[in-house]
Amino acid sequence: MKFKNLFIIAPLLLFGLNTFSQEKEAFKPYGSPTFKIFSNYHSTFSDGEVFNAFEITRAYLGYEHNFSENWSGSVIFDVGNPKDGGKHEMAAYVKNASLSYEKEALTVNFGLIGTTAFKTQEKFWGYRYLLKSFQDEYSFGSSADLGLSATYEFNKMFSADLIIVNGEGYKNVERDSIFSVGAGVTLKPVSGLILRAYYETSTKEEGVYKRKNTMSVFAGYDHEAFSVGAEFNNQTNHKMMEGRDWEGYSVFGTYNLNSTKLFARYDKLTSDGGFNASDDGNLFVVGAEFNPVKGVKITPNYRHYSPESSDGLNSDYAYINCEIKF
Repeated sequence: MKFKNLFIIAPLLLFGLNTFSQEKEAFKPYGSPTFKIFSNYHSTFSDGEVFNAFEITRAYLGYEHNFSENWSGSVIFDVGNPKDGGKHEMAAYVKNASLSYEKEALTVNFGLIGTTAFKTQEKFWGYRYLLKSFQDEYSFGSSADLGLSATYEFNKMFSADLIIVNGEGYKNVERDSIFSVGAGVTLKPVSGLILRAYYETSTKEEGVYKRKNTMSVFAGYDHEAFSVGAEFNNQTNHKMMEGRDWEGYSVFGTYNLNSTKLFARYDKLTSDGGFNASDDGNLFVVGAEFNPVKGVKITPNYRHYSPESSDGLNSDYAYINCEIKF
């Protein structure tokens, strides 16, 4: 009798466990808001003059949603200085509005997406809230644009990516004759080491065919105690203007000291023919990042800028940068 009961109960138990497992594994769509604020206080010392200012340079407001295990979407508003000569000191732009598909080794993004030209360098640098990575800082390209990107990870050591975008950036998403295509490869031959090469070409047809080419290479090594990285960037026909070629490099590193990070960075930017003479020069940054509480970073840092031109003035800056994330 006991055996008969066992034969009856066992299938019911297995069925119940299987049903419970299926319910437990069933995906439930979820989402979350994102908020990030960049602010600073700084003093500028140049030619015997001192200037002091408080600033909120950026505020990112957004929402990310996961529709399924493979599909997700996000929208992020970027509130910052439009620098368009208008009366508004702060304006809101849609920075990202995209749909993403991710399965195994393939990731595809569509819409107003983050570009791939310097995403690796920016993440490795790690201090976007106080200073952009080289290409973004000196306007070699935009951090977001309207289009399509795809990344495929062949194995843990090698991945490749392709991006096709409007070429105008996220502040100018209207259709025009500009078209940009970029491709990159990333190598991780040993633990902690990352190597990347990227090439992008942008074309424009408005009576006369024009082309802009951008090339970058990056190498970085990340250890639990420290990290160091270096990148070289070259661009021809900046802003689709023939002969406006420039290049530059950036070297940076971080030393981890318990909950504090010490960092330094050196940038050098030069242009052919002096088309960018007023901004060509050398920038040195050194500072320390503190995390008093989760979501808050406070970073005092010192910066020195020396122009390439003999007519330019050296400038020194004392900053206290802050990132608030929640």
